[in-house]
Amino acid sequence: MNSPPLPQDQERFRALYDATYEPVLRFIQRRIPEEHRAEDVTHETFLVAWRRLDTLPDTAEDARAWLFGVARKCLLAEGKSRFRRTALSVRLSLEVRTQVSDEGLGAFDRAEFAQAWNKLRPAEQEALALALWDDISSADAARILHISTAAYRTRLNRARTSLRHHLDIFPPAVPTRPYLRTHS
Repeated sequence: MNSPPLPQDQERFRALYDATYEPVLRFIQRRIPEEHRAEDVTHETFLVAWRRLDTLPDTAEDARAWLFGVARKCLLAEGKSRFRRTALSVRLSLEVRTQVSDEGLGAFDRAEFAQAWNKLRPAEQEALALALWDDISSADAARILHISTAAYRTRLNRARTSLRHHLDIFPPAVPTRPYLRTHS
Protein backbone atom coordinates (compact mmCIF):
# COMPACT_ATOMS: atom_id res chain seq x y z
CA MET A 1 0.00 0.00 0.00
CA ASN A 2 1.57 3.27 -1.11
CA SER A 3 -1.07 5.71 0.12
CA PRO A 4 -1.99 6.30 3.76
CA PRO A 5 -4.27 3.59 5.09
CA LEU A 6 -7.98 4.22 4.99
CA PRO A 7 -10.02 3.61 8.15
CA GLN A 8 -11.71 0.58 6.55
CA ASP A 9 -8.25 -0.82 5.68
CA GLN A 10 -7.16 -0.41 9.28
CA GLU A 11 -10.33 -2.17 10.46
CA ARG A 12 -9.87 -4.97 7.95
CA PHE A 13 -6.27 -5.50 9.03
CA ARG A 14 -7.22 -5.38 12.72
CA ALA A 15 -9.91 -8.03 12.13
CA LEU A 16 -7.42 -10.24 10.28
CA TYR A 17 -4.79 -9.75 12.96
CA ASP A 18 -7.19 -10.48 15.82
CA ALA A 19 -8.54 -13.60 14.13
CA THR A 20 -5.24 -15.08 13.00
CA TYR A 21 -2.34 -13.89 15.16
CA GLU A 22 -2.35 -16.83 17.58
CA PRO A 23 -2.83 -19.54 14.91
CA VAL A 24 -0.08 -18.01 12.75
CA LEU A 25 2.25 -17.73 15.74
CA ARG A 26 1.63 -21.40 16.66
CA PHE A 27 2.17 -22.39 13.01
CA ILE A 28 5.55 -20.65 13.05
CA GLN A 29 6.52 -21.83 16.55
CA ARG A 30 6.18 -25.43 15.39
CA ARG A 31 8.84 -24.74 12.80
CA ILE A 32 11.08 -22.37 14.79
CA PRO A 33 11.45 -23.44 18.41
CA GLU A 34 13.18 -20.25 19.58
CA GLU A 35 10.36 -17.99 20.78
CA HIS A 36 11.97 -14.68 19.82
CA ARG A 37 12.68 -15.89 16.28
CA ALA A 38 9.14 -17.25 15.91
CA GLU A 39 7.71 -13.92 17.03
CA ASP A 40 9.97 -12.06 14.58
CA VAL A 41 8.76 -14.20 11.66
CA THR A 42 5.16 -13.76 12.82
CA HIS A 43 5.59 -9.99 12.90
CA GLU A 44 7.18 -10.10 9.45
CA THR A 45 4.20 -12.10 8.22
CA PHE A 46 1.79 -9.42 9.39
CA LEU A 47 3.98 -6.66 8.02
CA VAL A 48 3.76 -8.31 4.60
CA ALA A 49 -0.01 -8.64 5.06
CA TRP A 50 -0.25 -4.93 5.89
CA ARG A 51 1.82 -3.95 2.88
CA ARG A 52 -0.21 -6.19 0.60
CA LEU A 53 -3.61 -5.50 2.14
CA ASP A 54 -4.93 -4.49 -1.27
CA THR A 55 -4.30 -8.05 -2.52
CA LEU A 56 -5.85 -9.73 0.52
CA PRO A 57 -8.67 -12.13 -0.46
CA ASP A 58 -12.18 -10.99 0.41
CA THR A 59 -13.47 -13.93 2.45
CA ALA A 60 -12.14 -14.67 5.92
CA GLU A 61 -11.39 -18.29 4.98
CA ASP A 62 -9.43 -17.30 1.88
CA ALA A 63 -7.63 -14.53 3.79
CA ARG A 64 -6.59 -17.01 6.49
CA ALA A 65 -5.20 -19.44 3.90
CA TRP A 66 -3.45 -16.56 2.11
CA LEU A 67 -1.89 -15.43 5.39
CA PHE A 68 -0.60 -18.91 6.16
CA GLY A 69 0.95 -18.89 2.70
CA VAL A 70 2.64 -15.58 3.54
CA ALA A 71 3.85 -17.08 6.83
CA ARG A 72 5.30 -20.04 4.97
CA LYS A 73 7.15 -17.73 2.58
CA CYS A 74 8.45 -15.68 5.51
CA LEU A 75 9.78 -18.88 7.05
CA LEU A 76 11.57 -19.67 3.81
CA ALA A 77 12.94 -16.15 3.52
CA GLU A 78 14.19 -16.25 7.08
CA GLY A 79 16.64 -18.87 5.89
CA LYS A 80 15.81 -21.58 8.40
CA SER A 81 12.56 -22.86 6.92
CA ARG A 82 13.57 -26.47 6.75
CA PHE A 83 12.20 -28.38 9.64
CA ARG A 84 14.68 -28.69 12.45
CA ARG A 85 13.98 -32.39 12.65
CA THR A 86 15.25 -33.12 16.10
CA ALA A 87 13.85 -30.01 17.80
CA LEU A 88 10.55 -30.25 15.98
CA SER A 89 10.10 -33.92 16.73
CA VAL A 90 10.68 -33.30 20.43
CA ARG A 91 8.16 -30.45 20.51
CA LEU A 92 5.56 -32.32 18.50
CA SER A 93 5.98 -35.61 20.31
CA LEU A 94 4.75 -33.92 23.48
CA GLU A 95 1.39 -33.30 21.79
CA VAL A 96 1.18 -36.11 19.33
CA ARG A 97 0.39 -39.11 21.52
CA THR A 98 -3.35 -38.50 21.81
CA GLN A 99 -3.78 -36.80 18.45
CA VAL A 100 -2.00 -39.46 16.48
CA SER A 101 -3.67 -42.29 18.38
CA ASP A 102 -6.96 -40.78 17.20
CA GLU A 103 -5.65 -41.36 13.69
CA GLY A 104 -5.31 -45.06 14.49
CA LEU A 105 -1.56 -45.14 14.89
CA GLY A 106 -1.60 -46.56 18.41
CA ALA A 107 0.66 -45.90 21.35
CA PHE A 108 4.36 -45.25 21.06
CA ASP A 109 6.97 -43.46 23.07
CA ARG A 110 8.58 -40.11 22.32
CA ALA A 111 11.87 -41.58 21.19
CA GLU A 112 10.13 -43.88 18.71
CA PHE A 113 8.09 -41.00 17.36
CA ALA A 114 11.10 -38.69 17.08
CA GLN A 115 13.03 -41.37 15.23
CA ALA A 116 10.10 -42.06 12.87
CA TRP A 117 9.48 -38.33 12.32
CA ASN A 118 13.13 -37.77 11.39
CA LYS A 119 12.88 -40.46 8.72
CA LEU A 120 10.07 -38.58 6.96
CA ARG A 121 10.86 -36.32 4.04
CA PRO A 122 10.33 -32.59 4.76
CA ALA A 123 7.28 -32.55 2.47
CA GLU A 124 5.74 -35.40 4.48
CA GLN A 125 6.49 -33.63 7.76
CA GLU A 126 4.88 -30.45 6.45
CA ALA A 127 1.74 -32.25 5.24
CA LEU A 128 1.29 -33.99 8.59
CA ALA A 129 2.01 -30.85 10.62
CA LEU A 130 -0.54 -28.80 8.67
CA ALA A 131 -3.23 -31.44 9.18
CA LEU A 132 -2.53 -32.63 12.72
CA TRP A 133 -1.06 -29.71 14.61
CA ASP A 134 -2.06 -26.61 12.70
CA ASP A 135 -5.62 -27.89 12.14
CA ILE A 136 -5.65 -26.63 8.56
CA SER A 137 -8.23 -28.04 6.14
CA SER A 138 -7.03 -29.94 3.07
CA ALA A 139 -8.17 -27.13 0.79
CA ASP A 140 -6.36 -24.47 2.83
CA ALA A 141 -3.22 -26.61 3.18
CA ALA A 142 -3.18 -27.09 -0.58
CA ARG A 143 -3.35 -23.32 -1.07
CA ILE A 144 -0.56 -22.77 1.46
CA LEU A 145 1.64 -25.27 -0.38
CA HIS A 146 0.58 -24.04 -3.83
CA ILE A 147 -0.62 -27.48 -4.92
CA SER A 148 -4.03 -28.91 -5.76
CA THR A 149 -6.27 -30.25 -3.00
CA ALA A 150 -6.02 -33.72 -4.54
CA ALA A 151 -2.22 -33.51 -4.55
CA TYR A 152 -2.22 -32.43 -0.89
CA ARG A 153 -4.53 -35.28 0.12
CA THR A 154 -2.30 -37.74 -1.71
CA ARG A 155 0.78 -36.29 -0.01
CA LEU A 156 -0.94 -36.44 3.39
CA ASN A 157 -2.05 -40.04 2.86
CA ARG A 158 1.46 -41.06 1.82
CA ALA A 159 2.92 -39.21 4.79
CA ARG A 160 0.58 -41.02 7.20
CA THR A 161 1.43 -44.35 5.58
CA SER A 162 5.14 -43.56 5.81
CA LEU A 163 4.84 -42.55 9.47
CA ARG A 164 2.95 -45.76 10.25
CA HIS A 165 5.65 -47.72 8.45
CA HIS A 166 8.45 -46.00 10.37
CA LEU A 167 6.60 -46.56 13.65
CA ASP A 168 6.27 -50.21 12.59
CA ILE A 169 2.59 -50.14 13.47
CA PHE A 170 1.32 -52.09 10.51
CA PRO A 171 4.17 -54.36 9.45
CA PRO A 172 3.38 -56.45 6.40
CA ALA A 173 1.95 -59.86 7.27
CA VAL A 174 3.77 -61.56 4.40
CA PRO A 175 7.07 -60.44 2.96
CA THR A 176 6.48 -58.88 -0.41
CA ARG A 177 8.20 -60.33 -3.46
CA PRO A 178 8.55 -58.89 -6.87
CA TYR A 179 6.17 -60.45 -9.34
CA LEU A 180 8.03 -62.98 -11.44
CA ARG A 181 6.72 -63.80 -14.85
CA THR A 182 7.82 -66.86 -16.68
CA HIS A 183 7.96 -66.86 -20.43
CA SER A 184 7.15 -69.98 -22.35
